[in-house]
Amino acid sequence: MTVEKGRAPHPPVAAEPSPEVTDAVALLARVRALVDRSTDGRVVVGIAGSPGAGKTTLALRLVEAIGPEAVHLPMDGFHLANATLDRLGRHDRKGALDTFDGDGFVALLRRVREEHDRTVYAPSFHREVDEPVAGEIAVEPSHAVVVVEGNYLLVPEEPWDRVRDLLDEAWFCGTDGGERERRLVERHTRHGRTVEAATAWANEVDGRNALLVESTRSRADVVVSGAIRFDAVPQPRSTSA
Repeated sequence: MTVEKGRAPHPPVAAEPSPEVTDAVALLARVRALVDRSTDGRVVVGIAGSPGAGKTTLALRLVEAIGPEAVHLPMDGFHLANATLDRLGRHDRKGALDTFDGDGFVALLRRVREEHDRTVYAPSFHREVDEPVAGEIAVEPSHAVVVVEGNYLLVPEEPWDRVRDLLDEAWFCGTDGGERERRLVERHTRHGRTVEAATAWANEVDGRNALLVESTRSRADVVVSGAIRFDAVPQPRSTSA
């Protein structure tokens, strides 16, 4: 197992289920404890979960609650371009493991871990055009917390198996399958598919990917509800206070 310089190795993955955290204040306390223990001034928290689980919403609310010291970094920016998927014959299952640039994603995480004295630019993903956008996210030297989210952060196969050791902590965003399907159908229809096509994609493509993602749940440090509420969280304060 590769261990990043200056950081302790993660313990072996337990066979038993990961503990659940249902309170937003407790999540923020976990992040602040990680910052307090950090030896290099930056913490990277990964949020994994199946399509439609609420990973992006959770990550954005967490970043907002932490304040300007935090930044959101989605794995979706490493979707292969649609033209590339067409050339490879994979466009009809976009979102599967091999429709992402896994090596590029790992390389970016390594830069985020190691390059604290300069801005590290990362791609975002725009659902309106269904394409990644290069260099839209800026991870600044002032960002003490980087919240990474994506389906495949905990997949134990090359090159994704290198992600876990680049995270200070990994969370799994868990949501009931029926609710995930409802969200996915709503998302796909909002972006142009018919209800029938959206339902088929949610079941056949997203559903197949979810089987792989759900199998990685026990690799997370904690499981977090995709419906967790942050409205009662106190105003952001410095994580270094």
